[in-house]
Amino acid sequence: MNANLYALFESRFPEDRTACCIETHEGLYYSWNDVDRASAKMANLLKGLNLEKGARVAVQVEKSPEALILYLATIRAGYVYLPLNVAYRAAEMAYFIDNAQPEVVVCSPQNFGWISQIAFASGTKHVFTLGDDRTGSLLTRAALQSNSFDTAVSAPDDLAAILYTSGTTGRSKGAMLSHENLSSNALVLQEYWRWQPGDVLLHALPLFHVHGLFVASHGALLNGSKMIFLPRFDTAEVLRCLPRASVFMGVPTYYVRLLAEPSFDKELCAGMRLFVSGSAPLLMDTFDQFRERTGRTILERYGMSETTMLVSNPYEGDRIGGTVGLPLPGVSVRVVKGDGTTCGVDEVGDIQVKGPNVFRGYWRMAEKTAEEFTQDGYFKTGDVGKFDARGYLSIIGRSKDLIISGGYNVYPKEVESFIDEMDGVVESAVIGVPHPDFGEAVTAVVVTKTDNALTEQEIIDELRSKIANFKVPKRVFFVHDLPRNTMGKVQKNMLRDQFKSS
Repeated sequence: MNANLYALFESRFPEDRTACCIETHEGLYYSWNDVDRASAKMANLLKGLNLEKGARVAVQVEKSPEALILYLATIRAGYVYLPLNVAYRAAEMAYFIDNAQPEVVVCSPQNFGWISQIAFASGTKHVFTLGDDRTGSLLTRAALQSNSFDTAVSAPDDLAAILYTSGTTGRSKGAMLSHENLSSNALVLQEYWRWQPGDVLLHALPLFHVHGLFVASHGALLNGSKMIFLPRFDTAEVLRCLPRASVFMGVPTYYVRLLAEPSFDKELCAGMRLFVSGSAPLLMDTFDQFRERTGRTILERYGMSETTMLVSNPYEGDRIGGTVGLPLPGVSVRVVKGDGTTCGVDEVGDIQVKGPNVFRGYWRMAEKTAEEFTQDGYFKTGDVGKFDARGYLSIIGRSKDLIISGGYNVYPKEVESFIDEMDGVVESAVIGVPHPDFGEAVTAVVVTKTDNALTEQEIIDELRSKIANFKVPKRVFFVHDLPRNTMGKVQKNMLRDQFKSS
């Protein structure tokens, strides 16, 4: 049996292949036949380059149907897809290209000059361009190819993709994901989230990240569902398209922006079956407001570049705000103490995971890979969390974000939850900064509502009445907004740099 992920998708294409697979915001329609034939043309182009087995195809392009088709063509031809954030500039691209050693690089036409210089200097053999307006040398060359292609035969462990971690602490690492890693997770999510005939996915996420490329796209492809494809999240466009969709996936910021629109209500969401949130923590305030406004409850889940999805609130059953839910079928999740023993209920510890979705290791980093797995094969996620009595997992934060102040462990998420509950607070981030006496001083960075006059002392005084003194911030700073990466995660390393000498 062929374990190639594209073969799995193709086996699930709808019987009527003239039906719409992708509809763009401009009203263009791509049928399932169009996707199959276009991916065949691109796969034939790649195959004709005589690439090595397992060759990497690095892609930094704007979102478009053709960009998704290029991903499908790459895995269909048996090569390894390497998506790169469109925000990366020269120094970052030089690192990724030098580290991954791709034989093919595909970039936006406007970036060809500087990216091709970097690529050719690193030994890349082929550089193509792909625009978000159906232009570029990749499409020009692919147009000459046959629209028929026999999908490459792949073993379950063969690599399908390499995803570089966000690199908030040190250099990014390339997580190697196999065809089995991706297919097993897609199949589990299709059943767990109850994908149904006739579902339509409103796709507003980027394609260089697990959430948009794998979780969202794979779900629709596996279900034979149409995707309404937006180039980026735009509140007005999402509101316009929502009545024709049934599934939407986003980061918390998307939901905050939707709630800011008075027209976003129950009537607009009447046909919506599922709202999924991930990639960053969803505030309880957003969770509650959304349910009240729409009559729908956001389903929050938890995953990583190295593992795709691990844990999810149930489709049927209680979706509990502030938790990421229950371990997915076939995925083992445990929370352990520093000595490796299992934590009890509501006891905070390190989250470790095991399952067919867990990656094969870090690209060309054998020692680092070995460090990140336990002797019995569990991956150390680097996240800290706890299980409640019902088996729901809550993420407390990253172990690297743990603050050790005066010998005591302080988990930022706990302090943030108390600050976020205060009247007038929009959100907060708690960090540790160097301190001569305590080693690290607990420090809060807070965003307040525009009409609020909360003071530093008021926040400190209120916290002192609720939590142990060693957890109370020594200083509170007010900012207009918190720095975030493209997936909405707060960049605490930037905050630590900004306030380390304050």
